[in-house]
Amino acid sequence: MQKIPTLFVRDPDDLRRVTREVHPDCAWVLAGEGDPTRKYDGTCVRLDDAGRWWARREVKPGKAAPTGFVAVQQDPATGKTVGWEPIEQSSFVKFFNEAVAGQEFSPGTYELCGPKLNGNPEAYEGHRLVRHETAEVFDDVPRDFDGLMAWLLAHPEFEGIVWHHPDGRMAKLKRRDALASQS
Repeated sequence: MQKIPTLFVRDPDDLRRVTREVHPDCAWVLAGEGDPTRKYDGTCVRLDDAGRWWARREVKPGKAAPTGFVAVQQDPATGKTVGWEPIEQSSFVKFFNEAVAGQEFSPGTYELCGPKLNGNPEAYEGHRLVRHETAEVFDDVPRDFDGLMAWLLAHPEFEGIVWHHPDGRMAKLKRRDALASQS
């Protein structure tokens, strides 16, 4: 899974904030293309076609990658390498095992959510996997800066929005981007 670009360019003086400038790779969103879906707040995992589970992992510059790490992309802004590590060596394997116990899954990417992940903003009673492909689609999301910021602030129950273009491109905007734009 490649890192999904944020819809608006980050402020180089304060990377917590976004500017009104649209990220060049995401202009299609404001042109009305793609479906806006719910961004779940957990951690990304993947089941590959061979039946092996992987956990998304970021490796900071100067740090050694874990054994078995498969690099996917390097972020030129931060120097971090994004990729996958075998699920068995991830720090949340116990919660993953609870989520998959006794169930069958199809290859694809999932969000691992639950009580022991990120403070459980999704309010799940147990750990579970949410398939990204089946994320809730929003019908009422605006396509302009002010409208998006207002929508995100009015929906504190969501971490954010991920737009999916039919050709596979994606873009995201998080609620915390809207909160930071207020100050």
